[in-house]
Amino acid sequence: MKPSNVLLLPGWGNSGPQHWQSLWEQRHGYARVEQHEWAKPLRGDWVARLEEALLSCDEPAVLVAHSLGCILVAAWAARSRNTNRVKAALLVAPADTERPAIREQLPSWSPIPLRRLPFPGVLVASRNDPYCALERARLFAHAWGSQFMDYGDCGHINADSGLASWPEGHVLLQDLINH
Repeated sequence: MKPSNVLLLPGWGNSGPQHWQSLWEQRHGYARVEQHEWAKPLRGDWVARLEEALLSCDEPAVLVAHSLGCILVAAWAARSRNTNRVKAALLVAPADTERPAIREQLPSWSPIPLRRLPFPGVLVASRNDPYCALERARLFAHAWGSQFMDYGDCGHINADSGLASWPEGHVLLQDLINH
């Protein structure tokens, strides 16, 4: 699989330079799906942008989603007729957009689609993620038909978690690519 067919889907506000997604982009040449509006994301706009990115891939892509990017994958898969363009998804630290504080700021992201994804996935969640309780993440994994991985106490599994380039996550991605 060409690196350009591994699509990075950052969450709300994008992934900064020390985030593992940014480090993977630099090191491996994966393609970040750039959104038109990172600060005030609208679900429909993000879904349309992901659709465009997938239609430009010359073979089925592997999605690497973080936080709001995970909800994007579920929202896109629930609406798209092109789900065959995705081989698999690595879903990391989903944001629970149905929590009152987040729902207020991101009203277009509720409800969260709880349909089985038509491609294999691995959902990695942390026990102390401030944006999603572990049991909610487990519920998402079950609803989406994804393998669930409890990653322990690792916060939001981002740059603040001290993971650097997160080699363990890259192993998970390689397993999905080679599956």
